[in-house]
Amino acid sequence: SLFVGCALFMNCADMDVQTEQYLEEISDRPAEETLGTQTDELMDRPPSPQFIPKKLGEDKETQIEEGDLFDFDYEVGPVLDVLTGKTLEQALMEVLEEEELAAIRAHEEEFDQKRAAELAEAQRMEEAERRRVEEKENRMKQERERVEREKQATHKVAARGFAKRYVGTVMSDVFDALSEEGQFFDPLVKEMETSVLPWLLQGVDESVQRMQAAEAVSDKCVQTVVSLRQQRIEAAKAAFEARVAEREAAAEAARKAAEEEAERKRQEEEAAKAAAEAEAAAEGEGEGAAEGEEAAE
Repeated sequence: SLFVGCALFMNCADMDVQTEQYLEEISDRPAEETLGTQTDELMDRPPSPQFIPKKLGEDKETQIEEGDLFDFDYEVGPVLDVLTGKTLEQALMEVLEEEELAAIRAHEEEFDQKRAAELAEAQRMEEAERRRVEEKENRMKQERERVEREKQATHKVAARGFAKRYVGTVMSDVFDALSEEGQFFDPLVKEMETSVLPWLLQGVDESVQRMQAAEAVSDKCVQTVVSLRQQRIEAAKAAFEARVAEREAAAEAARKAAEEEAERKRQEEEAAKAAAEAEAAAEGEGEGAAEGEEAAE
């Protein structure tokens, strides 16, 4: 369709116009028509007739008197023999089975007892091993504490001796230096020098200058002695630390050797335990097989 508009006129209306080659009726609803059909009901399949084969041969008949085919008094004997024999055989089998079950239960009880004993032994060995390990750890801890205490005591003794020697020497040197400097004087002489003999100031000045020169020399000597003593102390300290390090290295080597020996013993015990368990299992299997063969016989 084509949309045509009348925009040039005020009162015109818009509408749709068909412009195709073939016209078709336009309606809101397509045409409808109702039709009907009828089908027959579905019938069930009839049942198949029974197959009867064709009769062959000829019919015959005969007469059987009482006692011709079966004599109860005669035929019941083998039946009773079979029933009695089967009953006895079943009873014997049940008795043998009961005896076999009793033997199996006894064997199981014996095996449980052996296993319980082995388990108790294993637990005892594990507990003993645990106690040995704890004892070893306690001994090693005590040894480390003892070594540490000895080390501390050695350091304290060395420091005390060093301090005593150094302080004693310094005190003697200080007292000597003070004595040389004139710090220990007579009060009477000092009073005379300050109040009674002022005219000797010039001589005293010269004396002081000489004392100052002597003090410089003494200080130099003291510094030299102190430096030499410090060098000796450092050398002694280094030698002491070297000896302590050697002792610690020897203690560590001994500890490692003890641990390796303990580990080797533990591995040997585990190997012996595994071999004993394997031998016990092999003996148990052999006894079980032998008892099974005897029960079967």
